[in-house]
Amino acid sequence: MSRLEEAMEKAARLREGGAPAAERPVVSDAVPLASAPQHDPRLRQDTDRQISSDNPLLVNLNAPYSAAAEEIRKVKTLLLNKTREGDFKNTIMITSAIPGEGKTMTSLNLAVSLAEELDHTVLLVEADLRRPGFKQYLDLEDRPGLSSCLLGECDLRDAIIPTGIGKLSVIQAGHSVPNPTELLSSQRSKDLIQEMKNRYPDRYIIIDTPPVLPFSESRSLATLVDGIIFVAMERRATTADIRESLEV
Repeated sequence: MSRLEEAMEKAARLREGGAPAAERPVVSDAVPLASAPQHDPRLRQDTDRQISSDNPLLVNLNAPYSAAAEEIRKVKTLLLNKTREGDFKNTIMITSAIPGEGKTMTSLNLAVSLAEELDHTVLLVEADLRRPGFKQYLDLEDRPGLSSCLLGECDLRDAIIPTGIGKLSVIQAGHSVPNPTELLSSQRSKDLIQEMKNRYPDRYIIIDTPPVLPFSESRSLATLVDGIIFVAMERRATTADIRESLEV
C-alpha cells in the first residue's frame, strides 16, 4: 500500500473516530488533524445547487489539512509547474495500468485541489464509460454526460455541472453505450476534446480514463491530451504491468 493510501485510510479512521491518538498526524506543533474543519470554506461558492459528499477518501474536500490532502497538493504543485512552462498545457488525462489502483480517487482529489487556485477553473471529465465512478463520491444530479455529447444528443454546455466546490465543474460519463472504444477513438471524440481545450483556454481539463492494459480507450485519448498522470498502487500492478503500460 502506498503512503498516500495509508494516509487516506488514517484520515478515514479519524473521521469515523477509530484512529488512536498516537496515529493522528499533526498539522502544527499543537494542532491535531481532528481539530481541523471537515470542509474548507475556501472551496465553497454560491451556486443554485451545492454538490455534497462526506466520502472520507475525498480528502481535499473533507479533510483538507490531512497528510493525504497535502500529498495531493504536492502533485498539484508539480503539475502547475510543468503545465505553465511555455504555452499553457491544460488538458491532462489520468490513468493506471489495471483497475482498482485509485485513478478516479486521484482525479477527484486533484481536481478539487486545483479548484482552489485563483488563476484557473477546472473541468473534470469522466471518460471511463465502462466503469463510471464519480457518483460513488459526489452527489451528482442526473444530467446528459460525455456519452450523450459523443453521440450528438446534446451540446457540451448542457453536460457541464457546476459543483459549487471552488471553481470545479464536472462532466459525468452519461448513459451506458455498447461501443465505448469506438466512441472515444472517433473523430467526434477528438473534436470534443479540442472544443473543451479551445473554449476554455484558462481552464484545466482533467480526464479520468479507463486503465491501459484491459481496454484500448486510453491509448486513443493519450494522443489528444497535453500530458498524462499515471497512477500505480504499490503491490497491485506488477512491474511488468507498469512497464508495458508506459511503453504503450
